Amino acid sequence: QLQLVESGGGPVQPGGSLRLSCAASGSPYEHFSIAWYRQAPPEKERERVSCVSPSGGLTNYADSVKGRFTISRDNSKLTVYLQMNSLKPEDTGVYYCAAGVGSCPSYKNFESWGQGTLVTVSA
Repeated sequence: QLQLVESGGGPVQPGGSLRLSCAASGSPYEHFSIAWYRQAPPEKERERVSCVSPSGGLTNYADSVKGRFTISRDNSKLTVYLQMNSLKPEDTGVYYCAAGVGSCPSYKNFESWGQGTLVTVSA
């Protein structure tokens, strides 16, 4: 399993940008897909925002963020990034990164989770 730590969240105005980072430790990092999930409010189910495959060759996005968010990974730094542009109030939530074996598997296959970072989009 991997240990994951998110960073980069915070308050931002609508239309602004943030870049989230997910730093990993442990191995074998190159076997894991990394996904970003968000949750808001706490009682709501976590929604997958984006995922990147172990090699970085496959990415996918929720329809709500396509064209605004970009996921990338730097395997030499064991870090995945989520660049978020044109942020909207509905993007507000706690963003978690998660690691799962395989090519962007389903939710139940993500076994390692970070502690989350809060993104608040508000005027």
